[in-house]
Amino acid sequence: MGRNRLTNAKEPPVDAVDRLLLAELQGDARLSFNELSRRVNLSPPAVAERVRRLEGDGVITGYHAHLAPAKAGAAVMALVTVECYGVRCLLRDPEVANWPEVLQLHRVTGGACCALLVGVPDMAAFERLTDRLGGYGQPTSSMILSSPVPWRPLSP
Repeated sequence: MGRNRLTNAKEPPVDAVDRLLLAELQGDARLSFNELSRRVNLSPPAVAERVRRLEGDGVITGYHAHLAPAKAGAAVMALVTVECYGVRCLLRDPEVANWPEVLQLHRVTGGACCALLVGVPDMAAFERLTDRLGGYGQPTSSMILSSPVPWRPLSP
């Protein structure tokens, strides 16, 4: 009888070969299946099948280019928390996902209900954004001065 990866609690979500593939793809998502196959010592069709399975299982959720915020028009970066609850909660407004300034939106625990990573071209734009967020609740911001660890690959 076949094993279901989602319901068998004893089976890990990824095996050692999957972890090697994920590490390589996080280092360079533009690697070809041929190059990946050389790096993990599998055939290209086997690599393609594993990558498709990891995508289908939701382990790989996308492929992205990492940009330098200031060079891409977001010279001002900040973390903003918002204390908002009830009908005017920021998390209840689906349009927020389309705001170009909002790079990430997280539902969090603690005094605020959500935390945002935002990027804007200048302080005037940041002021307009905080005014807009004020319509949902009390925003509190922390400016990002530098990012010694801007991104790090996960180790599943």
